[in-house]
Amino acid sequence: MKKVLMIVNEDRFFLSHRKDIAITARKEGWDVTVVTKNTGRRAEIEEMGFKYIELPINPTGMNPFQELRTFRFLYHLYINNRDAIIHHVGLKNILWGGIAARLAHSRGVVDAVSGMGILFGDERSSKIISVVEKLLKVGMRKKNLAVIFQNHDDERYFVDKTIVRPEAVEFIKGSGVDLNEYTEDMSHKVEPLAIIFTARMLREKGVLDLVQAARLLKRDYHDRIQFWLCGDLSENPRALKEEDVTSLTDGEYVKWLGYRRDVRDLLRKASIMAFPSYYREGVPRSLIEASASGRPIVTTTSVGCKDTVEDGVNGYLIPPHNPEALAAKLRILIENPVLRRHMGRQSRIIAERDYDVDIVVARHLKIYERLLRNGRNS
Repeated sequence: MKKVLMIVNEDRFFLSHRKDIAITARKEGWDVTVVTKNTGRRAEIEEMGFKYIELPINPTGMNPFQELRTFRFLYHLYINNRDAIIHHVGLKNILWGGIAARLAHSRGVVDAVSGMGILFGDERSSKIISVVEKLLKVGMRKKNLAVIFQNHDDERYFVDKTIVRPEAVEFIKGSGVDLNEYTEDMSHKVEPLAIIFTARMLREKGVLDLVQAARLLKRDYHDRIQFWLCGDLSENPRALKEEDVTSLTDGEYVKWLGYRRDVRDLLRKASIMAFPSYYREGVPRSLIEASASGRPIVTTTSVGCKDTVEDGVNGYLIPPHNPEALAAKLRILIENPVLRRHMGRQSRIIAERDYDVDIVVARHLKIYERLLRNGRNS
């Protein structure tokens, strides 16, 4: 049987970003095993009929003993599944899994670069980055390899640094969404007008800038708009703590909704997506979902974010770390319902062009099949 191991940091990320690929792969005859950290949603994956293996990983840690444990686990897993196609999602899995797959002589490897995260956005980490680049290069010298990038900035970085060979590069813009599950129907929108932000409570996602922009607008709009911060806390040591988020919100004008599974419904009720991230994104799912929902977007010129907005067409691009610019663009949208509808329509058009999950899934399965054939012939 055709086998694929999907190596993902956390179960919830698999469910939100890679589930559709796994479901379709199984329908087309692949034996799918999900290898991920259990954050409480393992049962959901197993109830879907997938094999599940617990991944010993600290997604944000740098303890060398924990990292060695992750590497050894993956190496032994791959030794016992040499005939499988290995699909790594995220840099840490690519780093350790890539070396393990090369040493284990795995049949074929897919490396999905879904953003480069906080480390590569921090100039103070240059020595660590240099080591990481060398380790990535070791794994990415495997012959039967496909490396999927979501934006061209990351692609250029990896190619220019000679981490990956150009012939191994694939470009797929984001993880896709089921366009039938999202709607640009305006009838669900609430009053006061809701401006939504969906992401983990990381500083680098622009939470503090958004709250500051909200404060700049409060005098004029305190009774006309609300800001919804929708997202969970993070184990990242640089993330905001619960008391930090609570101190930034008042439960009325600026609300923290916490982790929610009804994001689609919240997007139907909201009028604008504000996402001032300076995290090195792939293509943020938050903005893919906002596009599919037909919402105008205000986001930054940061890597990944800028790939979702045509400035002045379906929203606005602003410089990172600039709450004043964010407030100014939000003011334009707050005051212009016709413009909001027009830009929302353009967002949906972009989603239909770029983010259809059926197209994304089909591209992945073609890559699996090619690697499988090449592995048999090598």
